[in-house]
Amino acid sequence: MHTDTERCVRAVQSKDARFDGWFFTAVTTTRIYCRPSCPAVPPKPRNMTFHPSAAACQQAGFRACKRCRPDTSPGSPEWNQRADLVARAMRLIGDGIVDREGVPGLAARLGYSTRQIERQLLAELGAGPLALARAQRAQTARLLVETTALPMAEIAFAAGFSSIRTFNDTVREVFALSPSALRDRLPKTRTRPDAHPSGTGRVSTVSAAVSTPAALNLRLPFRAPLNPDNLFGHLAATAVPGVEEWRDGAYRRTLRLPYGHGIAALTPKPDHIACRLTLSDLRDLPVAISRCRRMLDLDADPVAVDEQLRTDPVLAPLVAKAPGRRVPRTVDEAEFAVRAVLGQQVSTAAARTHAARLVTAYGDPVDDPEGGLTHLFPSPQALAALDPESLAMPRTRRTTFTNLVDQLADGTLHLGVESDWPEARARLLALPGFGPWTADVIAMRALGDPDAFLPTDLGIRRAAQELGLPSTPAALTARAAAWRPWRAYAVQYLWATDSHPINFLPV
Repeated sequence: MHTDTERCVRAVQSKDARFDGWFFTAVTTTRIYCRPSCPAVPPKPRNMTFHPSAAACQQAGFRACKRCRPDTSPGSPEWNQRADLVARAMRLIGDGIVDREGVPGLAARLGYSTRQIERQLLAELGAGPLALARAQRAQTARLLVETTALPMAEIAFAAGFSSIRTFNDTVREVFALSPSALRDRLPKTRTRPDAHPSGTGRVSTVSAAVSTPAALNLRLPFRAPLNPDNLFGHLAATAVPGVEEWRDGAYRRTLRLPYGHGIAALTPKPDHIACRLTLSDLRDLPVAISRCRRMLDLDADPVAVDEQLRTDPVLAPLVAKAPGRRVPRTVDEAEFAVRAVLGQQVSTAAARTHAARLVTAYGDPVDDPEGGLTHLFPSPQALAALDPESLAMPRTRRTTFTNLVDQLADGTLHLGVESDWPEARARLLALPGFGPWTADVIAMRALGDPDAFLPTDLGIRRAAQELGLPSTPAALTARAAAWRPWRAYAVQYLWATDSHPINFLPV
């Protein structure tokens, strides 16, 4: 979008928050860059240039605006609706792969050379993988400076910087302030005013100290509208005891992270998602935020989705009644694949019971002083070591389960943010006991394919019949062609016609 100058200028002049994250405005006279909805007086069009990423702005020598805080914009929806190399690379960078494994690690996961990845990222985003990862580290550093009382040295390494000097230089370059000056600008003992009038700042409160160095309260921005009913309703209704729970208006769950573990508590608010993260290692902060955003589908563009679905006269009333439905996803692709197998041809309650038994027997225990969470979901390696005869399920499903966890454990099958959607679906369908429903629900909720469709799902077929749509899988698939590339969102609207608990926000 950043190449369409006229459209970008109109978005900036109207302060349209829907375009935050789609592009960034760099002002040549002040050398700052802003989000499109910056509350400041818009610059003259001749003084504006447009960039596809914050990293590209920083590469060009612009610093972040102190007023609109463009580094806290929602992520571009492009990376979650595309499956090409650039989109897969961006999802991996967001998951912290460059910080942990470097550019060679990124290239190895994608199956391309480092030179080819750098060339494609530069061509589309104006910045290479190192610059993109650096922008993410700067954002994490700012978050820790403003929300904790940690010493700057600890913040530097927690944010992923290799040295304190690099940390200081980067913060000064990106924000035009030293780390200490960033902290000094904020109130010490009271709630800080919203960083942005649209409510898209990430930080909710700032205090001189926090209850524990690794407990952070954040605001996760999203593009309005967002309907929380089916999003949180689905996560709560299918919650595995010990791993997930609904408590005091928040969905809470444990997280298995690269450097340790964590607990996330997510509460829907009118203009943001309140997020409380408790981490055993602060280096996991950017990954934890990225996975929570991905689970709640917060980088989606609901306006584009709903506009497409409204063109269908059958779906139009459903969209008008409750716009902004998101696809409830997951923080762990392998975990969801296991749970999808456990849920084959059984009720939601039975699937939860099966999963809870595995969690109690094979999950890693965690402490949760603020709630009732007890375990991490078992890793594929732990599940691969179990005795299949101990599984209380039919023999055919037991075989499906053991084949899946064996391949996940030894790396034969890898499911992750970088997965190629058609290839992953084909590999899943090749496994014994995997039919279209299982492969497609994994594609939709674990891999993030926005066009995954479930024509064989009982709830979808029932909704289709009640709405006068074709109810046979083949005919419904043909009818759903008009909903592409957003069929996964159409599934949410069709499911919502039922009275199942997944469609209602818990009370």
